[in-house]
Amino acid sequence: MRLVFGLVLIAGLGLAGFAVYMAQNYIGAYENALKQEREKATKAVPTQQIYVTTRAIAYGEQIQPEDYRLAPWAKEVLPEGFFDEENPFVKTGDKPRVAVRVIEKNEALTTVKVSEPGGDAGLTSRLNRGERAFAIEVDVSSGVSGFLRPGDRVDIYWTGRIPGNDPNLPTGDVTKLIQTGIRLIAIDQNSVADSTDAMIARTVTVAASPQEIANLAQAQQTGQLSLSLMSHNDDTVAEAIEVDQRSLLGLTKQEQKETEALKVCTIRTRRGADVVELPIPCSD
Repeated sequence: MRLVFGLVLIAGLGLAGFAVYMAQNYIGAYENALKQEREKATKAVPTQQIYVTTRAIAYGEQIQPEDYRLAPWAKEVLPEGFFDEENPFVKTGDKPRVAVRVIEKNEALTTVKVSEPGGDAGLTSRLNRGERAFAIEVDVSSGVSGFLRPGDRVDIYWTGRIPGNDPNLPTGDVTKLIQTGIRLIAIDQNSVADSTDAMIARTVTVAASPQEIANLAQAQQTGQLSLSLMSHNDDTVAEAIEVDQRSLLGLTKQEQKETEALKVCTIRTRRGADVVELPIPCSD
């Protein structure tokens, strides 16, 4: 009986070992077949390393080094204007590029989606927090003869006539400094500061606070605005300046002294052959 039990046990262990062996062979064959299929797929779709985004990037944002990486991309569907190791996204020493449209995460970076190194996405990217853009009409004389460039700073003067007959107010046309150190962000439709050609502008766009813009809008409607170009390294603040025609010519108001003329009454009388006038008290 014991012999029969021992034979059955040995036979069961043999069958179990054989089953494990067959299972290992089957799994190994499956893994090899899967690996071969993957290699075939890789060989069938050649790829190339290009730069893609690591996060979603909004319009006007600067793209920093941590915002992009190299990733494999199918060569057959490479986007036009892509960046890779031979054509890097930003070269050493270049300033960051700016997104000129919304870019999603893992999207390929291309030339149509970003600006040139150090560029911007338009006027909105040049406005600081709390600033607004405002257009001012200029001509050859008020626009500093076409030598204004985006990025320059200017003082703005208002020239106009103050209504009313108040003797305490300036007389004639008045010129007054109303804003100082205002930053230009565009000349006509051009916001590029690298141009060296003189441009006779019809409008300039400035960046200012809402209160400053309200002052400029009122001044533009009631008189003429003139711009005065400041130096790039000038950090001084202009004092309040106001000039009218009288102060320009160096004239001062003369006080008129009223003098009461003494009223004299006379009477004529004849003394011999002469007629003389004698003063007498005047009667009311």
